[in-house]
Amino acid sequence: MKKIVFIGAGSLVFTKNLVRDLLTFPALADSIIALVDIDEERLGFAKKTVEKIISAGGYPAKVEAHTDRTRALDGADGVVSTILAGSLDVWRKDIEIPKQYGVDINVGDTRGPSGIFRALRTIPVMLDICRDIERYCPQAVFLNYTNPMAMLCRAMQSETNVTVTGLCHSVQGTASMLARWIGAPKEEITYLCAGINHQAFYLDFRWNGQDAYPLIREAVNHPDIYNEEQVRNEMFLHLDYYVTESSGHNSEYNAWFRKRPDLIEKYCTNGTGWNPGEYAYIIKGYEQRQGSWKEQMQRWMNEPVELKRGEEYAAYIFNATIGDGTLFKFNGNVRNHGLIDNLPDGCCVEVPVLASKRGLEPIHVGALPDQLAALTNISARCEEMAVEGALTGDPRKVFHAVCFDPLTSAVLSLAEIKSMVDEMFEANREYLPQFKHFKS
Repeated sequence: MKKIVFIGAGSLVFTKNLVRDLLTFPALADSIIALVDIDEERLGFAKKTVEKIISAGGYPAKVEAHTDRTRALDGADGVVSTILAGSLDVWRKDIEIPKQYGVDINVGDTRGPSGIFRALRTIPVMLDICRDIERYCPQAVFLNYTNPMAMLCRAMQSETNVTVTGLCHSVQGTASMLARWIGAPKEEITYLCAGINHQAFYLDFRWNGQDAYPLIREAVNHPDIYNEEQVRNEMFLHLDYYVTESSGHNSEYNAWFRKRPDLIEKYCTNGTGWNPGEYAYIIKGYEQRQGSWKEQMQRWMNEPVELKRGEEYAAYIFNATIGDGTLFKFNGNVRNHGLIDNLPDGCCVEVPVLASKRGLEPIHVGALPDQLAALTNISARCEEMAVEGALTGDPRKVFHAVCFDPLTSAVLSLAEIKSMVDEMFEANREYLPQFKHFKS
Protein backbone atom coordinates (compact mmCIF):
# COMPACT_ATOMS: atom_id res chain seq x y z
CA MET A 1 0.00 0.00 0.00
CA LYS A 2 1.49 3.34 -1.10
CA LYS A 3 0.81 6.75 0.42
CA ILE A 4 0.45 9.73 -1.90
CA VAL A 5 0.02 13.24 -0.51
CA PHE A 6 -1.75 16.09 -2.29
CA ILE A 7 -0.62 19.47 -0.93
CA GLY A 8 -3.07 22.13 -2.03
CA ALA A 9 -5.85 19.58 -2.43
CA GLY A 10 -8.34 22.45 -2.52
CA SER A 11 -7.27 22.92 -6.14
CA LEU A 12 -10.24 20.74 -6.86
CA VAL A 13 -9.92 20.11 -10.60
CA PHE A 14 -6.32 18.92 -10.26
CA THR A 15 -7.09 16.78 -7.24
CA LYS A 16 -10.11 15.14 -8.84
CA ASN A 17 -8.35 14.35 -12.10
CA LEU A 18 -5.05 13.21 -10.64
CA VAL A 19 -6.65 10.91 -8.07
CA ARG A 20 -8.85 9.45 -10.81
CA ASP A 21 -5.75 8.72 -12.91
CA LEU A 22 -3.74 7.27 -10.03
CA LEU A 23 -6.32 4.71 -9.04
CA THR A 24 -6.57 3.30 -12.58
CA PHE A 25 -3.15 1.70 -12.08
CA PRO A 26 -3.59 -1.67 -10.28
CA ALA A 27 -0.36 -1.17 -8.31
CA LEU A 28 -1.71 2.09 -6.89
CA ALA A 29 -5.39 1.19 -6.52
CA ASP A 30 -5.04 0.51 -2.79
CA SER A 31 -3.11 3.72 -2.05
CA ILE A 32 -3.69 6.00 0.89
CA ILE A 33 -4.64 9.36 -0.59
CA ALA A 34 -3.70 12.04 1.96
CA LEU A 35 -5.24 15.43 1.15
CA VAL A 36 -3.78 18.63 2.61
CA ASP A 37 -5.17 22.16 2.50
CA ILE A 38 -5.37 25.11 4.87
CA ASP A 39 -8.93 25.87 3.70
CA GLU A 40 -11.04 23.38 5.63
CA GLU A 41 -14.15 23.91 3.51
CA ARG A 42 -12.37 23.21 0.23
CA LEU A 43 -10.55 20.31 1.88
CA GLY A 44 -13.88 18.81 2.88
CA PHE A 45 -15.17 19.02 -0.68
CA ALA A 46 -11.94 17.45 -1.97
CA LYS A 47 -12.32 14.53 0.43
CA LYS A 48 -15.93 13.94 -0.69
CA THR A 49 -14.83 14.01 -4.33
CA VAL A 50 -12.09 11.44 -3.75
CA GLU A 51 -14.45 9.23 -1.75
CA LYS A 52 -16.86 9.29 -4.66
CA ILE A 53 -14.12 8.24 -7.10
CA ILE A 54 -13.04 5.41 -4.80
CA SER A 55 -16.62 4.20 -4.46
CA ALA A 56 -17.39 4.41 -8.18
CA GLY A 57 -14.28 2.45 -9.09
CA GLY A 58 -14.62 -0.08 -6.30
CA TYR A 59 -11.02 0.66 -5.33
CA PRO A 60 -9.50 -0.51 -2.03
CA ALA A 61 -7.89 2.93 -1.59
CA LYS A 62 -8.36 5.06 1.52
CA VAL A 63 -8.56 8.83 1.84
CA GLU A 64 -7.41 11.12 4.64
CA ALA A 65 -7.78 14.88 5.07
CA HIS A 66 -5.28 17.06 6.95
CA THR A 67 -4.72 20.74 7.60
CA ASP A 68 -1.27 19.87 9.04
CA ARG A 69 0.92 18.67 6.19
CA THR A 70 3.54 17.08 8.46
CA ARG A 71 1.01 14.49 9.61
CA ALA A 72 0.14 13.70 6.02
CA LEU A 73 3.77 13.51 4.85
CA ASP A 74 4.88 11.01 7.48
CA GLY A 75 5.87 7.89 5.54
CA ALA A 76 4.66 9.15 2.16
CA ASP A 77 5.90 7.55 -1.08
CA GLY A 78 4.75 10.34 -3.40
CA VAL A 79 3.83 14.01 -3.04
CA VAL A 80 2.00 16.39 -5.40
CA SER A 81 1.87 20.17 -5.01
CA THR A 82 -0.87 22.36 -6.49
CA ILE A 83 -0.68 25.24 -4.01
CA LEU A 84 -1.18 28.97 -4.55
CA ALA A 85 0.73 31.37 -2.29
CA GLY A 86 -0.97 34.63 -1.42
CA SER A 87 -4.46 35.96 -1.98
CA LEU A 88 -6.35 37.19 -5.02
CA ASP A 89 -5.67 40.74 -3.87
CA VAL A 90 -1.91 40.37 -4.27
CA TRP A 91 -2.18 38.36 -7.52
CA ARG A 92 -4.22 41.24 -8.89
CA LYS A 93 -1.47 43.71 -7.99
CA ASP A 94 1.02 41.54 -9.89
CA ILE A 95 -0.99 42.37 -13.01
CA GLU A 96 -2.32 45.84 -12.27
CA ILE A 97 0.92 47.55 -11.23
CA PRO A 98 2.78 46.64 -14.46
CA LYS A 99 -0.29 47.70 -16.46
CA GLN A 100 -0.08 51.17 -14.90
CA TYR A 101 3.42 51.38 -16.35
CA GLY A 102 2.33 50.09 -19.77
CA VAL A 103 3.27 46.41 -19.42
CA ASP A 104 0.14 44.52 -20.50
CA ILE A 105 0.03 41.01 -18.99
CA ASN A 106 -2.24 38.11 -19.87
CA VAL A 107 -1.59 35.51 -17.13
CA GLY A 108 1.59 36.48 -15.30
CA ASP A 109 2.16 33.23 -13.41
CA THR A 110 5.34 32.05 -15.13
CA ARG A 111 7.87 34.81 -15.81
CA GLY A 112 8.12 38.55 -16.36
CA PRO A 113 7.46 40.97 -13.48
CA SER A 114 4.29 39.18 -12.36
CA GLY A 115 5.80 35.70 -12.49
CA ILE A 116 8.92 36.86 -10.68
CA PHE A 117 6.96 38.30 -7.77
CA ARG A 118 4.84 35.18 -7.60
CA ALA A 119 8.11 33.25 -7.35
CA LEU A 120 9.40 35.49 -4.55
CA ARG A 121 6.26 34.72 -2.53
CA THR A 122 6.16 31.02 -3.32
CA ILE A 123 9.80 29.88 -3.15
CA PRO A 124 9.98 30.08 0.69
CA VAL A 125 6.77 28.03 0.96
CA MET A 126 8.03 25.37 -1.45
CA LEU A 127 11.36 25.14 0.37
CA ASP A 128 9.50 24.62 3.65
CA ILE A 129 7.52 21.79 2.02
CA CYS A 130 10.75 20.23 0.76
CA ARG A 131 12.33 20.43 4.21
CA ASP A 132 9.30 18.63 5.63
CA ILE A 133 9.68 15.97 2.94
CA GLU A 134 13.37 15.59 3.83
CA ARG A 135 12.34 15.03 7.45
CA TYR A 136 9.22 12.88 7.16
CA CYS A 137 9.54 11.02 3.83
CA PRO A 138 13.02 11.57 2.34
CA GLN A 139 12.62 8.89 -0.32
CA ALA A 140 9.36 10.30 -1.70
CA VAL A 141 9.03 11.47 -5.29
CA PHE A 142 7.74 15.05 -5.35
CA LEU A 143 5.81 16.26 -8.42
CA ASN A 144 5.17 19.99 -8.63
CA TYR A 145 2.30 21.59 -10.56
CA THR A 146 2.60 24.98 -8.85
CA ASN A 147 3.73 28.00 -10.91
CA PRO A 148 6.04 29.69 -11.70
CA MET A 149 7.31 26.24 -12.60
CA ALA A 150 10.90 26.89 -13.66
CA MET A 151 11.85 29.24 -10.83
CA LEU A 152 10.28 27.05 -8.15
CA CYS A 153 11.94 23.88 -9.43
CA ARG A 154 15.29 25.65 -9.79
CA ALA A 155 15.12 26.75 -6.14
CA MET A 156 13.97 23.39 -4.77
CA GLN A 157 16.50 21.39 -6.75
CA SER A 158 19.43 23.59 -5.77
CA GLU A 159 18.57 24.02 -2.08
CA THR A 160 17.25 20.59 -1.07
CA ASN A 161 17.92 16.89 -1.61
CA VAL A 162 14.33 16.04 -2.54
CA THR A 163 13.65 14.08 -5.73
CA VAL A 164 11.50 16.72 -7.38
CA THR A 165 10.45 17.67 -10.88
CA GLY A 166 7.85 20.01 -12.29
CA LEU A 167 5.07 19.00 -14.65
CA CYS A 168 3.15 21.05 -17.20
CA HIS A 169 0.36 19.70 -19.36
CA SER A 170 1.28 22.00 -22.27
CA VAL A 171 3.70 19.51 -23.87
CA GLN A 172 1.24 16.65 -24.34
CA GLY A 173 -1.64 19.09 -24.83
CA THR A 174 0.04 20.88 -27.72
CA ALA A 175 1.17 17.59 -29.27
CA SER A 176 -2.48 16.49 -29.30
CA MET A 177 -3.51 19.82 -30.85
CA LEU A 178 -0.94 19.52 -33.63
CA ALA A 179 -2.00 15.92 -34.27
CA ARG A 180 -5.59 17.09 -34.61
CA TRP A 181 -4.59 19.81 -37.07
CA ILE A 182 -2.92 17.31 -39.41
CA GLY A 183 -5.52 14.58 -38.95
CA ALA A 184 -3.20 12.16 -37.17
CA PRO A 185 -4.24 9.82 -34.34
CA LYS A 186 -2.23 11.05 -31.37
CA GLU A 187 -1.00 7.55 -30.58
CA GLU A 188 0.84 7.61 -33.92
CA ILE A 189 2.74 10.80 -33.04
CA THR A 190 6.26 10.88 -31.60
CA TYR A 191 8.33 13.95 -30.79
CA LEU A 192 11.38 15.41 -29.13
CA CYS A 193 10.52 18.52 -27.13
CA ALA A 194 12.96 20.66 -25.15
CA GLY A 195 13.63 24.18 -23.90
CA ILE A 196 12.33 25.84 -20.75
CA ASN A 197 8.87 25.69 -19.21
CA HIS A 198 6.24 27.24 -21.53
CA GLN A 199 9.04 27.95 -24.04
CA ALA A 200 9.86 24.38 -24.98
CA PHE A 201 9.86 23.57 -28.69
CA TYR A 202 9.20 20.42 -30.70
CA LEU A 203 12.64 19.88 -32.19
CA ASP A 204 11.27 16.85 -33.98
CA PHE A 205 7.62 15.96 -34.62
CA ARG A 206 6.74 12.76 -36.49
CA TRP A 207 3.69 10.84 -37.66
CA ASN A 208 4.43 7.13 -37.98
CA GLY A 209 8.11 7.95 -38.18
CA GLN A 210 7.80 10.56 -40.92
CA ASP A 211 8.57 14.25 -40.43
CA ALA A 212 5.19 15.92 -39.83
CA TYR A 213 6.38 19.53 -39.91
CA PRO A 214 5.50 19.95 -43.62
CA LEU A 215 1.92 18.94 -42.75
CA ILE A 216 1.84 21.41 -39.85
CA ARG A 217 3.06 24.22 -42.11
CA GLU A 218 0.32 23.38 -44.57
CA ALA A 219 -2.31 23.26 -41.83
CA VAL A 220 -1.29 26.65 -40.40
CA ASN A 221 -2.09 28.25 -43.77
CA HIS A 222 -5.79 27.50 -43.21
CA PRO A 223 -7.44 30.55 -41.60
CA ASP A 224 -9.38 28.55 -39.01
CA ILE A 225 -6.21 26.87 -37.76
CA TYR A 226 -4.11 30.04 -37.96
CA ASN A 227 -6.70 31.94 -35.92
CA GLU A 228 -6.84 29.23 -33.26
CA GLU A 229 -3.31 30.11 -32.10
CA GLN A 230 -2.30 33.40 -33.69
CA VAL A 231 0.75 34.14 -31.56
CA ARG A 232 2.10 30.62 -31.61
CA ASN A 233 1.50 30.27 -35.32
CA GLU A 234 3.34 33.52 -36.00
CA MET A 235 6.23 32.25 -33.88
CA PHE A 236 6.22 28.97 -35.81
CA LEU A 237 6.15 30.66 -39.21
CA HIS A 238 9.14 32.83 -38.30
CA LEU A 239 11.15 30.64 -35.90
CA ASP A 240 10.51 27.29 -37.67
CA TYR A 241 9.64 25.22 -34.59
CA TYR A 242 6.40 24.95 -32.63
CA VAL A 243 6.27 26.14 -29.00
CA THR A 244 4.36 24.35 -26.26
CA GLU A 245 2.34 26.90 -24.30
CA SER A 246 -0.73 28.87 -25.40
CA SER A 247 -0.70 32.06 -27.45
CA GLY A 248 -1.73 34.23 -24.52
CA HIS A 249 1.10 32.98 -22.35
CA ASN A 250 3.70 33.23 -25.10
CA SER A 251 2.65 36.75 -26.00
CA GLU A 252 4.07 37.74 -22.56
CA TYR A 253 7.42 36.03 -22.98
CA ASN A 254 8.83 38.01 -25.89
CA ALA A 255 8.89 41.54 -27.28
CA TRP A 256 6.86 40.95 -30.43
CA PHE A 257 3.14 40.93 -29.59
CA ARG A 258 2.17 43.03 -26.54
CA LYS A 259 4.31 46.18 -26.67
CA ARG A 260 1.73 48.29 -28.58
CA PRO A 261 -2.07 48.47 -28.53
CA ASP A 262 -2.28 47.79 -32.27
CA LEU A 263 -0.25 44.60 -31.87
CA ILE A 264 -2.39 43.45 -28.96
CA GLU A 265 -5.49 44.02 -31.08
CA LYS A 266 -3.98 42.16 -34.04
CA TYR A 267 -2.48 39.15 -32.29
CA CYS A 268 -3.93 38.85 -28.78
CA THR A 269 -7.62 39.68 -29.05
CA ASN A 270 -9.47 37.80 -31.79
CA GLY A 271 -7.95 34.34 -31.66
CA THR A 272 -10.20 31.34 -31.13
CA GLY A 273 -7.98 29.22 -28.85
CA TRP A 274 -8.57 28.85 -25.13
CA ASN A 275 -6.27 31.79 -24.33
CA PRO A 276 -5.67 34.28 -27.16
CA GLY A 277 -4.13 36.87 -24.82
CA GLU A 278 -6.77 38.94 -23.02
CA TYR A 279 -5.38 41.30 -20.38
CA ALA A 280 -5.62 39.89 -16.83
CA TYR A 281 -7.20 36.69 -18.12
CA ILE A 282 -6.11 34.64 -15.11
CA ILE A 283 -7.36 37.17 -12.56
CA LYS A 284 -10.77 37.25 -14.20
CA GLY A 285 -10.83 33.46 -14.06
CA TYR A 286 -9.96 33.44 -10.36
CA GLU A 287 -12.71 35.97 -9.66
CA GLN A 288 -15.31 33.87 -11.47
CA ARG A 289 -14.27 30.68 -9.69
CA GLN A 290 -14.30 32.34 -6.29
CA GLY A 291 -18.01 32.87 -6.58
CA SER A 292 -18.92 29.59 -8.24
CA TRP A 293 -16.68 26.82 -6.93
CA LYS A 294 -19.23 25.54 -4.41
CA GLU A 295 -21.88 25.25 -7.12
CA GLN A 296 -19.34 23.42 -9.30
CA MET A 297 -18.64 20.99 -6.48
CA GLN A 298 -22.34 20.31 -6.04
CA ARG A 299 -22.63 19.57 -9.77
CA TRP A 300 -19.72 17.16 -9.59
CA MET A 301 -21.29 15.37 -6.66
CA ASN A 302 -24.47 14.85 -8.67
CA GLU A 303 -22.77 13.74 -11.91
CA PRO A 304 -21.63 10.20 -12.78
CA VAL A 305 -17.93 9.67 -12.07
CA GLU A 306 -15.64 9.52 -15.10
CA LEU A 307 -13.07 6.80 -14.41
CA LYS A 308 -11.18 6.88 -17.72
CA ARG A 309 -7.51 7.76 -17.28
CA GLY A 310 -6.46 11.18 -18.53
CA GLU A 311 -3.20 12.44 -20.02
CA GLU A 312 -1.54 14.17 -17.05
CA TYR A 313 1.91 12.76 -16.37
CA ALA A 314 1.74 12.42 -12.57
CA ALA A 315 -0.01 9.05 -12.30
CA TYR A 316 2.24 7.45 -14.94
CA ILE A 317 5.34 8.74 -13.12
CA PHE A 318 4.16 7.40 -9.78
CA ASN A 319 3.36 4.05 -11.38
CA ALA A 320 6.88 3.93 -12.85
CA THR A 321 8.67 4.95 -9.64
CA ILE A 322 6.56 3.53 -6.80
CA GLY A 323 4.03 1.32 -8.63
CA ASP A 324 4.60 -1.60 -11.00
CA GLY A 325 7.75 -0.07 -12.52
CA THR A 326 6.52 0.36 -16.09
CA LEU A 327 8.95 2.82 -17.68
CA PHE A 328 7.54 6.23 -18.55
CA LYS A 329 9.19 9.05 -20.48
CA PHE A 330 7.84 12.55 -20.01
CA ASN A 331 8.93 16.17 -20.22
CA GLY A 332 9.94 17.42 -16.79
CA ASN A 333 11.58 20.47 -15.27
CA VAL A 334 15.10 19.80 -14.02
CA ARG A 335 18.40 21.64 -13.65
CA ASN A 336 20.53 21.90 -16.76
CA HIS A 337 23.61 19.86 -16.02
CA GLY A 338 24.73 18.77 -19.47
CA LEU A 339 21.21 18.47 -20.91
CA ILE A 340 20.83 21.45 -23.27
CA ASP A 341 24.28 22.53 -24.40
CA ASN A 342 23.53 26.18 -25.22
CA LEU A 343 21.43 27.16 -22.18
CA PRO A 344 23.03 28.25 -18.87
CA ASP A 345 24.50 25.52 -16.72
CA GLY A 346 22.27 24.88 -13.73
CA CYS A 347 19.23 26.77 -14.98
CA CYS A 348 15.87 25.00 -15.04
CA VAL A 349 15.10 23.33 -18.37
CA GLU A 350 12.19 21.23 -19.61
CA VAL A 351 13.53 18.07 -21.24
CA PRO A 352 12.64 14.40 -21.64
CA VAL A 353 12.98 12.48 -18.37
CA LEU A 354 12.79 8.71 -17.86
CA ALA A 355 10.84 7.56 -14.79
CA SER A 356 11.57 4.11 -13.41
CA LYS A 357 12.26 2.30 -10.15
CA ARG A 358 15.66 4.02 -10.31
CA GLY A 359 13.95 7.39 -9.99
CA LEU A 360 13.94 10.28 -12.48
CA GLU A 361 16.70 10.36 -15.09
CA PRO A 362 16.87 13.41 -17.42
CA ILE A 363 17.96 12.77 -21.01
CA HIS A 364 20.62 14.75 -22.88
CA VAL A 365 19.16 16.79 -25.75
CA GLY A 366 22.15 18.69 -27.16
CA ALA A 367 21.98 22.20 -28.56
CA LEU A 368 18.82 24.09 -29.43
CA PRO A 369 18.67 25.79 -32.83
CA ASP A 370 20.33 29.20 -32.52
CA GLN A 371 17.13 31.24 -32.80
CA LEU A 372 15.46 29.21 -30.04
CA ALA A 373 18.54 29.38 -27.83
CA ALA A 374 18.64 33.17 -28.19
CA LEU A 375 15.02 33.50 -27.05
CA THR A 376 15.12 30.99 -24.20
CA ASN A 377 18.52 32.15 -22.91
CA ILE A 378 17.06 35.53 -22.03
CA SER A 379 14.23 34.03 -20.00
CA ALA A 380 16.47 31.41 -18.36
CA ARG A 381 18.99 34.03 -17.25
CA CYS A 382 16.23 36.29 -15.90
CA GLU A 383 14.92 33.33 -13.92
CA GLU A 384 18.40 32.62 -12.55
CA MET A 385 18.70 36.19 -11.26
CA ALA A 386 15.20 36.13 -9.79
CA VAL A 387 15.85 32.87 -7.92
CA GLU A 388 19.14 34.20 -6.60
CA GLY A 389 17.31 37.31 -5.39
CA ALA A 390 14.66 35.18 -3.69
CA LEU A 391 17.23 32.99 -1.93
CA THR A 392 19.50 35.83 -0.79
CA GLY A 393 16.90 38.53 -0.14
CA ASP A 394 18.66 40.85 -2.59
CA PRO A 395 16.12 43.19 -4.25
CA ARG A 396 18.77 44.36 -6.71
CA LYS A 397 18.89 40.88 -8.25
CA VAL A 398 15.12 40.99 -8.65
CA PHE A 399 15.31 44.39 -10.33
CA HIS A 400 17.93 43.15 -12.78
CA ALA A 401 15.82 40.09 -13.57
CA VAL A 402 12.87 42.32 -14.49
CA CYS A 403 15.14 44.71 -16.43
CA PHE A 404 15.91 42.06 -19.03
CA ASP A 405 12.44 40.57 -19.31
CA PRO A 406 11.75 40.92 -23.06
CA LEU A 407 8.28 42.47 -22.85
CA THR A 408 9.16 44.81 -19.99
CA SER A 409 12.34 46.04 -21.67
CA ALA A 410 10.45 46.61 -24.93
CA VAL A 411 8.04 48.97 -23.15
CA LEU A 412 9.89 50.69 -20.28
CA SER A 413 13.11 52.56 -19.56
CA LEU A 414 15.43 51.38 -16.81
CA ALA A 415 14.25 54.16 -14.49
CA GLU A 416 10.62 53.22 -15.13
CA ILE A 417 11.38 49.55 -14.45
CA LYS A 418 13.01 50.46 -11.14
CA SER A 419 9.98 52.49 -10.10
CA MET A 420 7.64 49.63 -11.05
CA VAL A 421 9.70 47.02 -9.19
CA ASP A 422 9.87 49.19 -6.06
CA GLU A 423 6.08 49.57 -6.16
CA MET A 424 5.63 45.81 -6.56
CA PHE A 425 7.93 45.18 -3.60
CA GLU A 426 5.85 47.51 -1.48
CA ALA A 427 2.62 45.78 -2.52
CA ASN A 428 4.16 42.41 -1.55
CA ARG A 429 5.79 43.55 1.69
CA GLU A 430 3.86 41.23 4.01
CA TYR A 431 4.63 38.20 1.82
CA LEU A 432 8.40 38.71 1.51
CA PRO A 433 10.03 38.28 4.92
CA GLN A 434 13.30 37.20 3.29
CA PHE A 435 13.88 40.78 2.07
CA LYS A 436 15.26 43.05 4.80
CA HIS A 437 14.83 46.12 2.59
CA PHE A 438 12.56 46.62 -0.37
CA LYS A 439 14.15 49.30 -2.54
CA SER A 440 15.81 47.88 -5.60
